[in-house]
Amino acid sequence: MLGAFILDLIIGDPRCYPHPVLLMGKVIHDGEKLIRCQARTTRGLKVGGVVLTGFILAASYFFFQGLINLACTLNATLGMVVSIVIMSQALAVKSLYQHAMAVLSPLASGDLERARKKLSLIVGRDTQDLEESEIVRGVVETVAENTVDGIIAPLFYGLVGGPALAMAYKAVNTMDSMLGYRNEQYLHLGWASARLDDLANYIPARLTVLLFLIIAPLTPGGLQGVWQCVRSDARKHPSPNSGFPEAAMAGALRVQLGGENHYQGIPEWRAPMGRPDYILQPDHIKACLNLMLLLTVEALMLTVLLAHYCL
Repeated sequence: MLGAFILDLIIGDPRCYPHPVLLMGKVIHDGEKLIRCQARTTRGLKVGGVVLTGFILAASYFFFQGLINLACTLNATLGMVVSIVIMSQALAVKSLYQHAMAVLSPLASGDLERARKKLSLIVGRDTQDLEESEIVRGVVETVAENTVDGIIAPLFYGLVGGPALAMAYKAVNTMDSMLGYRNEQYLHLGWASARLDDLANYIPARLTVLLFLIIAPLTPGGLQGVWQCVRSDARKHPSPNSGFPEAAMAGALRVQLGGENHYQGIPEWRAPMGRPDYILQPDHIKACLNLMLLLTVEALMLTVLLAHYCL
């Protein structure tokens, strides 16, 4: 775990070879096209979605576990190196940090147009008309949510079942991002992947809150602010999991998240989370990234201790 974290900080997602998530995405895309060619009813789409979800999950786990087993058979050191590389690809610490900073840089210089374009790369909402505070809100919400998806959950599943299970989790997460939309196109096909993603993130999202509570005394909101915000607002989010890290982040920074977003021109209201003690401004992007890094180090320390004393 520690080696994977260090490797992720050093190389992140190098462009010299395709990231496993891109390969997963291609298989999911091809699977979707095949299902749509065969399924003629809503039931057929749902059954096809269940089959595709099960196939991607199993294929991802056994493929990466097979690579690790093969490497270990050849050489124990090689097996360790392959395990570290695979686990590092399940983490997204450097990538998340870089994408958030890519929005902060033009925002700090007053280039709202470029900041909006950079934000559009990491959020699904419309960004072309967002003002500064809304751009900041988009980044803070994304960092909070992806702290679970890209850091805490992979570490959790890596501890439970090794790098192969962490990559299987990434497959679930990728399927949800591609198919798990509640619209006419994906309501039935993406049902299984969306439900599985909710289930997979249930424990990690709540573990993230516990990690937030441990470092809460170091934040502007303090322990009471974080806990009260999570208790009162976390379950207002339409996702059964995303509200927990977002509410914790809002309480820690003493800002208000949520509000109106637009998706392809259609407005969607999200219940407010936290209190607007401070108006969202560019400095809050750096603050939320610092909290993300603290949570990562905290999770790694706990992972190492658990692995040492329990395994």
